[in-house]
Amino acid sequence: MKLNLKQLETFVLVADLGSFRSAAERLSTTQPNVSSRIAALETSLNTVLMERDAGSVRLTTKGHELLGYARNVLCSVDELVEAANGEAAFDGAVRLGVNEMVVHTWLRDFMKAFKTRFPNVVVELSVDLSSKLESDLAERNIDLAFQSGPFARKASGEYCLGEYPIVWVASPNIDLPRDTQPSSADLSRFPILTHARRTRPYEDVAAHFAQWPKLKTRLVPSSNLAACLQMTVDGYGVAALLAPMVEQEIANGQLLKLDYPWTPEPLRFAARYDKSKSSSIVQSAAEIAHHCAKTYYHSFQTQADRLEVTKRKAS
Repeated sequence: MKLNLKQLETFVLVADLGSFRSAAERLSTTQPNVSSRIAALETSLNTVLMERDAGSVRLTTKGHELLGYARNVLCSVDELVEAANGEAAFDGAVRLGVNEMVVHTWLRDFMKAFKTRFPNVVVELSVDLSSKLESDLAERNIDLAFQSGPFARKASGEYCLGEYPIVWVASPNIDLPRDTQPSSADLSRFPILTHARRTRPYEDVAAHFAQWPKLKTRLVPSSNLAACLQMTVDGYGVAALLAPMVEQEIANGQLLKLDYPWTPEPLRFAARYDKSKSSSIVQSAAEIAHHCAKTYYHSFQTQADRLEVTKRKAS
């Protein structure tokens, strides 16, 4: 029997991705090479693992039966390498998708911690909306997502990354009441900047101001929250943004936190992956993210409490 680990890895990838082409791209090889590996594996095992039909791939009954064994072999190899040489022996890549809030808060801490633990593993990073990350995860375009809920699909692997409030902010240079609580009419005098369309914060804000159709509220959604934040600092309008993204601007006086009596629901973040199909490195990456987010969340809460105490003393 001449089967090898490359054949098993290819078999698992083709089964997971449902395509020889996708598996070839993931393995940085050619489709004929993928086909050759599968054929050699089938010869070694003396069984048909897959049926090919007009570009589609379907596992045979035997293929389904043996897929779990193949996964177990690959997991055992990871454990063997780790036991022999430690996690520094791992190489390869983890395809990570994150949303923008993570980029502007604790992503740098995660990257440093991951590099320390897995110095030879490359992180292929993409930044997108949480809804896009969720579909990419389901389609196996990424291995791991750091995203905000609500989640349309269940993930078999998930680690909590914290829950963050959304706050109303505006430049101190725009004409809003300072001594009284601003009203919906006060906010509607300005463009209202918020998250992208089809996100929950946008839908919450749109539904809230729909109660007063005569105000003719102008919503300005943005898929780039950094640009949205800068526009708010420049006095383009008022904004409903995640508190961690604006804490520095509030602290240095570039923005004022508005005492508006309603805010969108907080956003819950999670590291999500397919536990049954992911390598041990992906699970370790999710664990590292959990610890980095927990440390950041504690720091954020401490700073928020200090600002609240300062605000009370000032009043």
